[in-house]
Amino acid sequence: MTAAVPPEIPESRGTPELDDRPRSLGPGRVLIAVYAVMALAATARSVVQLATRAAEAPLAYGLSAFAAVVYVVATLALAHNGPRARVVAWVAVSVELVGVLAVGALSLGAPQDFPDETVWSVFGVGYGFVPLVLPVLGLVYLSRTRPGRAAT
Repeated sequence: MTAAVPPEIPESRGTPELDDRPRSLGPGRVLIAVYAVMALAATARSVVQLATRAAEAPLAYGLSAFAAVVYVVATLALAHNGPRARVVAWVAVSVELVGVLAVGALSLGAPQDFPDETVWSVFGVGYGFVPLVLPVLGLVYLSRTRPGRAAT
């Protein structure tokens, strides 16, 4: 048996059809680093909350765990360059924005349902509003680094 030979990948730098520059340079690297910190913080918070006090505020702690998953997925998707990773990044960052807006509004409108804070409570006040600003920056970054733009 002979091994399959991968097809030639044409050089695409400078062509408007495909921009293969890695997104993890410059501002992208900073954005990915902030997402990684948020993923670590949200994961640690949710693990401690669920392991020690799950019965006290199951909705809040479950939302912290969900936020952690969203941050991990967004971090990994933003760090990889490829069409599938971009789709996953768009979905994850969009879910993050909807989540922080919904949980933020619910935590203000129905505080009795949130006896303890989540990552997204009150629009991320416990994290300096980073959870509110981060998905906006992520969506702007994704829109400005789309593969179809001309490489310069």
